[in-house]
Amino acid sequence: MLSHQELSDRLEIQDLVFHYADLIDRRSFDDLREVFTEDAHIDYSAFGGSVGGREETIAFLQAALGAELFPNTQHLNANVQVKVDGDTASGRVMCFNPMQMALPEGGSQVFFLGLWYVDEYRRTPRGWRISRREEVKSWVFNTPGFMNL
Repeated sequence: MLSHQELSDRLEIQDLVFHYADLIDRRSFDDLREVFTEDAHIDYSAFGGSVGGREETIAFLQAALGAELFPNTQHLNANVQVKVDGDTASGRVMCFNPMQMALPEGGSQVFFLGLWYVDEYRRTPRGWRISRREEVKSWVFNTPGFMNL
């Protein structure tokens, strides 16, 4: 049976995961400082993205996910699996990610990404934060041919 503290921790981490997705889709990249630890390691290389710390990741997202190129995105998280161990935790989170992309020749195309986030979390004085996040590719569908995903 889970303790009240562990239940609370798991719910807080789940909220953190959902908050991350909301910030990405609202393009509130600077607010990711509320989600990641200062020393976080973030690996988006599974889909050709950046690998680095929090500030490098924020800069990458600002450059890569602009509204001109991706007018609409959704990061739908499910199957949030969390294991708490005191002030640290680990998790695996499913993400279904439909994206609308503006095409160079005009118009747009909707494509879908299936992935897992493999995470480590740390309790901080300001609450739970993601200290490590790695995207793991599961599948892609209908991506524009020039994307090479």
